[in-house]
Amino acid sequence: MYPLLEIPELARLEAGQGLVRIPEQQDVPFTSRVRALVDTAEFRRLANITQLGLVSRIYPGAMHTRFEHALGVFHNALRYLAQLARDARFRTAVDTHTAEVLLCSALLHDLGHWPFCHPIEDMGLAELPSHERHAAEFLSPGRELSQILESEWNVAPAEVLDVLAARTDSTPLRIVRSILSGPIDIDKMDYLERDSLHCGVPYGRNFDKNRLIQSLVLNAAGDGLALSYKGKTAAELMVFARYVMFGEVYWHHAVRSATCMFARAFYELRNQLELHELLQRTEADVIAELRLRGRGSIVEPLLEGVFGPRRRIYKRVLDATLHQNRELFDRLSRQPFEYLVRCATRFAEVLGPKLGRRLSPCDILIDAPPRHREVEFKVDIYFPKEQAYRPLQEVSPVVRALAGTQFDDYVKRVRLFAPPEIAREAAQLPDLVETLVTAIDAPGETTVENGSEPGKPGNTQGT
Repeated sequence: MYPLLEIPELARLEAGQGLVRIPEQQDVPFTSRVRALVDTAEFRRLANITQLGLVSRIYPGAMHTRFEHALGVFHNALRYLAQLARDARFRTAVDTHTAEVLLCSALLHDLGHWPFCHPIEDMGLAELPSHERHAAEFLSPGRELSQILESEWNVAPAEVLDVLAARTDSTPLRIVRSILSGPIDIDKMDYLERDSLHCGVPYGRNFDKNRLIQSLVLNAAGDGLALSYKGKTAAELMVFARYVMFGEVYWHHAVRSATCMFARAFYELRNQLELHELLQRTEADVIAELRLRGRGSIVEPLLEGVFGPRRRIYKRVLDATLHQNRELFDRLSRQPFEYLVRCATRFAEVLGPKLGRRLSPCDILIDAPPRHREVEFKVDIYFPKEQAYRPLQEVSPVVRALAGTQFDDYVKRVRLFAPPEIAREAAQLPDLVETLVTAIDAPGETTVENGSEPGKPGNTQGT
């Protein structure tokens, strides 16, 4: 028998024994060494961090946690290994130890996530690490999690960190990384389906997960994943599922309003926070700390509107896209967060007199696509009769259309938000767009703190 198949968790998967059930009807092998990892304080904190954060303010069912998601990704890792063990090149490249490093990395891939991680990361604050780098905090020497990895799995914490944020390079590691983070990775395979389930929408579940897994092979170079031809349709459906989930859930206008309110409040309070300590706490702790710090300040309405006893989410003033209000879209899209704050403050100043009222600097918020783009869906399709690999984009008109138009530019719009009564009045102004464009060009008002010129990206890095 191929040694890989003797991994205890794979044996449990095949035998259907010693399992724990997670939605939706997934039976995850739960051996003693898996339990040992999951029961550490470092891992248990993920049970107190929701997967989608502020999405639950719009989709009430979206209360699932990164703990649940991590188990789902681990389950996918086992299924990927069971399939890829059929590939002779995979068996040659990936030994049992490397496979077990993958399993640990799958369980721990979100270890470094803090509450509301993505909205905070999208601000590009220089003092923040990436969540992959932040995972090193929880895998440092002396931590219980590190000790369990070494004693129960014979895996060094550095090996897991090398998978999460590449430090070395080898063919086995490229394969493992492509399984965990690539076009058809175990992470996307789980979150699309799980987010869709908990939000109560069908979009992320409308692809054939089983068919995709059954189609997994290595690419021509033997250092990453590809799909056999029988998985082409399933891959197309997964691409489209991701596109629709971004449009209907992750970048839903009300979700983005709540996200924008949170981000602006965090930005204003950031210098009052002990970030290193705060990022290791639970979601409830972070909310309580922000509400406490924001009390009596200009961001109190933002935080209370999102987290207070009465929900009061800002409303849209306008949208700007490639086809609607294009000039605003071009000027604000993919700009540094501090630039957007300056523009929003200026907008409040110029709109106040037109509305006959004095606006707070936080009464107008700008939401714009962050500087990073989503990873393109680049995967090869293997045609066994011809023994040839071709890019999915080349053999699929559906994927070619999406890749050609760069779906970020269509689902990630520039939006202006304001309190409901202000949004209604501002939207009625006949010269609103012209006023805003002029305000961006106002001398001295749009110079970014890091020295960037107006209309040009700054030095702040996205994720």
